[in-house]
Amino acid sequence: MRVKCALFVEVTEEADLAALDWSALPRPVLVMGGGSNLLFTKDFPGTVLHVAICHSSHSCHSERSEESVTLGAGVVFDDFCAWAASEGLWGPENLSLIPGEVGASAVQNIGAYGVEAKDIIAGIRAYDRTTGQFVDIDPADCRYGYRTSRFKTEWKGRFIITAVTYRLSRTPRPKLDYGGVRKALSCHSASLSCHSERSEESLTPQLIREAIIGIRQAKLPAVEELGSAGSFFCNPVISRGHFERIVAIAREDNGPDYAVPHFEVGDSIKVPAAWMIDQCGFKGARNGGAQVYPGQPVNASGTASPQDIIGLENQVIQAIAQKYGITLHPEVEHV
Repeated sequence: MRVKCALFVEVTEEADLAALDWSALPRPVLVMGGGSNLLFTKDFPGTVLHVAICHSSHSCHSERSEESVTLGAGVVFDDFCAWAASEGLWGPENLSLIPGEVGASAVQNIGAYGVEAKDIIAGIRAYDRTTGQFVDIDPADCRYGYRTSRFKTEWKGRFIITAVTYRLSRTPRPKLDYGGVRKALSCHSASLSCHSERSEESLTPQLIREAIIGIRQAKLPAVEELGSAGSFFCNPVISRGHFERIVAIAREDNGPDYAVPHFEVGDSIKVPAAWMIDQCGFKGARNGGAQVYPGQPVNASGTASPQDIIGLENQVIQAIAQKYGITLHPEVEHV
């Protein structure tokens, strides 16, 4: 199903933002990156603004073995990951193949396999709609959390990100203890006819990128093949007491020695939403043209309506709330 907006505007330079007649734009104004994290539920009555600024600059700090790269908000984020890995620069390799653009990485605080965008963001440049000025924002002021920031809350609609500066390193900093990365690296080594597990000293950003891509592709086909927003739901973070109740339920279902997948987050526990979706019997479930495949809702037919996707989303939310006492929240923004 296609939806329409009243006006679509694309800017390719910062000067374009300053020159816009904001008062003449149909309201509201929605700033969009690649659009992979948006679900339009109906025609949009306002302006969709795409920031397609794609410049880049690169600087080295040899005394600290650090380098930085500043990218326009419209650069495809995975292109940045690919470039960094090819240059032997550590930082974004675990974020490989996440769909979207650079500007969205700083809004959403994208994350995967033990790394979040906030870990490597050194600076943000943005247009302040309240003053009509361009400003530099310290990441420390963004109140980054799990898939959130001030850009999604109190700053929503105020700042339009035009560029992000990332902090990279020549010093090896592999993050391997999340989501089967070590196992994937071992399998990758075997496919390259390696007969022993690689030592961390022999790892490169490129090897880790290839392993991460393998993990992601095994979970879900490319969006060009099957429309998807990727991780549709946020992984819930719960108390240890609540987690123990979930363990008891899981062992009733799967046997007394069953181990529930989870990750320590300070004094709390993060439980994969995909695991709960699977445990509730939704793997492969369909609603109209929407399908769970295997843990993320997708546009299985290519013609799924917003109502198909929302209907499936609600079925999943209700089932998990009933079984585990957890209310899932979508990562995908509904417009």
